[in-house]
Amino acid sequence: MPGPTVADVARAAEVSTATVSHALNGTGRLADATRRRVREVATALGYGSRRTPRTGGTLGMAVTTYAGSAWNFLEVPYFARLLTAATATAHAHGYALTILPAARGAETLWHTLTVDGMLLLDSPTDDPVLRALRARGIPLVFDGRPVDPKPGDVWVDNDHTATTHEVLGHLAASGARRIALHAGYGDEHYTRAVTRAYEQWCDEHGRTPLLIAFDPYDTPGHGFDAVFAARACDAVYTVYDRGGRHVLAAADRHGLRIPDDLLLVCASEDRAYAENDPPVSTVTLRPATIAETAVTALVSRLSPTAPPPPPGALTVPAVLHPRHSSRRRARPGSPQQGDR
Repeated sequence: MPGPTVADVARAAEVSTATVSHALNGTGRLADATRRRVREVATALGYGSRRTPRTGGTLGMAVTTYAGSAWNFLEVPYFARLLTAATATAHAHGYALTILPAARGAETLWHTLTVDGMLLLDSPTDDPVLRALRARGIPLVFDGRPVDPKPGDVWVDNDHTATTHEVLGHLAASGARRIALHAGYGDEHYTRAVTRAYEQWCDEHGRTPLLIAFDPYDTPGHGFDAVFAARACDAVYTVYDRGGRHVLAAADRHGLRIPDDLLLVCASEDRAYAENDPPVSTVTLRPATIAETAVTALVSRLSPTAPPPPPGALTVPAVLHPRHSSRRRARPGSPQQGDR
């Protein structure tokens, strides 16, 4: 097979063909970093040599929600469980799994990475990692619907509309009249899908939406101060793992009792919520099942004999675990037994 062309290198490096020619020939006025990156990309693609079929054996995984930021996604129970299951599934299929750091660091990383296929988690709008991998033609499977899916793309996700409606219906059945949504930090499909579903549910049920912006560093939950001080909501659905603790801290500071004054549901894989007093209702997105499904789909895409997975979404149902935080206790003389 003929080797890659200058145009192939230009697409992978996200530069013009003229820039590639200058970088490889030592001509023109280019920044040293650009010249070095183009040469590294050309080397990784095998420019100037003949291509040989790769037998592979390595998958890559990247959490690109905040790509470029040095955050430790392994501290988040969702990602910790997903990556553990993904590693086990990759090994079961005979593949190694390389887990990439969130911070891009050297810009050449995504252009020179040597893997047979990639799993991208929570790819946001204008994802530079996704752009580089597509330019190189590396097979992809997504955890979460890509912002701009291409024909043939495969992704594994929950039905966020159905899950959100189930949670809001559960809170309404427990007596909530003013339900706030704690979300909106990321720009990935998960955040946008849950927010749209929440607004749709509110419109259908004649409720006024109340969105509270999530801040991962707001440990005391000050984002709730104005709402809680005014008693403007009587229930919260928080869609990030840390959000439940933010709500608990703010409720305690404002003298709100859970579940008597405030109902709470948190999307989280952290088992500690079940040990809280009172136990906190959680939604599990089932990351282990998502990982197994995604890795298996990617391996199928790479196999010369296995049938490829159908393009589009592979859906893993989420599960609501109701606990005392979203079941209002019966008041004296009340016939309801909401905490059973």
